Amino acid sequence: MKALWRRLDRWWLLIPLLWLLPFAALLPIGLLWLREAGLLLVWVGLVSFFGAAGYGLHLWLARGQRRELFGEQTRPNPDWPPAADGAWALVEALAERVDPEDWPLEEGMKFGLLAQQTLEEVAGYFHPEVDQPLLELTLPHGLLIIERASRDLRESITEHIPFSHRLSVGAVARAYRWKPFAERLLGLYRVGQWVVNPTHALLSEAWQHLRGHGYAMAREDLHRWLLREFVRKVGTYAIELYSGRLLLSDTDPVSRPTVRSAQDLKVAVGVGVSEEATQGPEPLRILVLGRSNSGKSSLINALFGQLRAATDLLPATTGAATPYRLEREGLEVALIFDTPGAEQVKREGLRTLAEEADMILWASAAHRADRRSEREALDALRAELAARSDRRPPPLLVVLTHIDRLRPPREWRPPYDLSHPADPKSKNIAAAVAAVAGDLEVPIAKVIPVCLAEGRVYNVDDTLWVAMLEQMDQAQRVRLLRCQDARRREENWALLGRQLATAGRLLLALPRRMAGGPEKAREDRP
Repeated sequence: MKALWRRLDRWWLLIPLLWLLPFAALLPIGLLWLREAGLLLVWVGLVSFFGAAGYGLHLWLARGQRRELFGEQTRPNPDWPPAADGAWALVEALAERVDPEDWPLEEGMKFGLLAQQTLEEVAGYFHPEVDQPLLELTLPHGLLIIERASRDLRESITEHIPFSHRLSVGAVARAYRWKPFAERLLGLYRVGQWVVNPTHALLSEAWQHLRGHGYAMAREDLHRWLLREFVRKVGTYAIELYSGRLLLSDTDPVSRPTVRSAQDLKVAVGVGVSEEATQGPEPLRILVLGRSNSGKSSLINALFGQLRAATDLLPATTGAATPYRLEREGLEVALIFDTPGAEQVKREGLRTLAEEADMILWASAAHRADRRSEREALDALRAELAARSDRRPPPLLVVLTHIDRLRPPREWRPPYDLSHPADPKSKNIAAAVAAVAGDLEVPIAKVIPVCLAEGRVYNVDDTLWVAMLEQMDQAQRVRLLRCQDARRREENWALLGRQLATAGRLLLALPRRMAGGPEKAREDRP
């Protein structure tokens, strides 16, 4: 610093001082004039007022930016299986515990330790029986977690931190290196202010203190947000991995049919679907269950709407689950399955059908009061589906059929207002809906009364279809988890096949490599 001062020509420094001196003289002259005019206190009051107003605006904007910043945070994925809920609670607890003082940004190597802590929390949750659960992480998946977490963090920084796209790591390092020198210059400047203009210096010191405090809070908030987002990002992909949902491929799991759905689509070709219709994404699998003669096949006929004939599309009874390709407005592609009566299917078979379903329609006849067998079958099915921590149970709708047979049986003048039933038919339909909801233990909003008789189809295209569309988001999540599980198994077998093929080629080439020496070994190396 002294050497730099010696090299400077003092006369050159005098030039800007001479230029600035007339402007600097305006302030003391103005203060003197205000004092003689008796307006000094008024000026001080105005300065204080506008300073307080500016500080209040600063606080308001800073709080808004803080709320916006902390509102932009990684949320748990609604597509995760139930087992991920507890793991995410551990990740959130770790994110809340991180202290910026323990993880300074200039010590980038410490971020690896923070990532390791996050992985250990998630791994210990999914593998509590293992002493070192982190070792259950495969090397390719570990690299994939770091790659994707870094990508997401880069996008967050670029999106929410101003001028981050222009800020280099070297600039940050130089800023920290020049920080003591800048503080010394600021101290000299403040001393000069006290000598030239003590009134302005007092106001400036107060403003600098308040503004500096606000900026310090912003830096700490930004630092804390960055650490928490880092933990959440790493935790997100760790949960994806240890819950069995992280695939090494970036391909959309639902972009093509699974092996099971491809087979069912081929069966659907034989019942009136063209071969071209079997191509495309993974279909939504809708399972129709219920007792015999509850109207399951008639329900499927009615759901085809104008795309299929409403009668004679399906046989009255079926001996096994039969897939049909369903296309309607609001539904990309779906397979709907007609099944035998629930009392004719073993519990294991019913569970297998439900585990491959993304939505279940349970047909229940309104004129049959004995629903004990239906309740037992539904309870067993719901318990088995809920016991799977790697899947979410498919949404369930109860379709109340044969409402035209309720008393008075000869009366049929739809539509019927069930919210304010006035005539006997409406009252009996509303009572049947409430009874089925209680007997089968389902919300009354998920019991849809319909009529499927030929020439009397009622409440299918409007109420039932709308209810199905309302459950579509949940059904799509079930489909995603099902496809991820299938893709993971396919990926494991494909990787194993490629690895065995590579190992086989190496073994076949081993005798030649040994006979040819190092040069031949390099030539045969894959």
